[in-house]
Amino acid sequence: MTLEDRVREVRSVLERESAPWGRAPKLIAVTKYSAPEEILPLAGMGVFDIGENRVQAIRDKLPHLQGKFSIHLIGRLQSNKVKYIINDVCMIHSLDRLDLALEIDRQARKNGKRMPVLLQVNIAREPQKGGVEEEGLLPLLRSCARLPGLQVKGLMTMMPLGAERDMITGYFTRMRTLLDQCRQEAVPETDMTELSMGMSQDYDLAARCGATMVRVGSALFR
Repeated sequence: MTLEDRVREVRSVLERESAPWGRAPKLIAVTKYSAPEEILPLAGMGVFDIGENRVQAIRDKLPHLQGKFSIHLIGRLQSNKVKYIINDVCMIHSLDRLDLALEIDRQARKNGKRMPVLLQVNIAREPQKGGVEEEGLLPLLRSCARLPGLQVKGLMTMMPLGAERDMITGYFTRMRTLLDQCRQEAVPETDMTELSMGMSQDYDLAARCGATMVRVGSALFR
């Protein structure tokens, strides 16, 4: 299969599985292992959103992407690296602590921006992974809402490697419930409309459970 075939296949699955929600999730192509010459053809297929895990990779690839893509920072972010990507990414998916929020806010205001962010939730409570646990979500949301350089747009999560599909479905369903609960809180200055979840091994389940964004890498770049 060609890249175009794989893009078409992923989109078909997303359309089918998300039908009850009335809108297919946005496809974010994860390009962390892909060179610019492998990424550029995506634009001709209507895929303009790409996800990168590392700040340095964004800086290295950006000059070669011809301004064609919106870049999502989807990996864990250190506070001292925020200044290097504040003007280059369209959204930060991995905000999980207040000190990082304060630095994003500082750098965004310094650059005359309001940075869209997602709060990363460690729904499976894995100690080796980033993300706020459920009980800390609303306090973090309220704190971030007071920072003028941020716009909290929703939630993000990652699944445990090798988890059974029934377990993953349960976690995805819980994440959708958390998003709805956050929306019902109606915290001022937030816009809780986005739910970034699902990767190559489980994006179909994510679409079925109400994801609005999926982050797909190896299913596209094999």
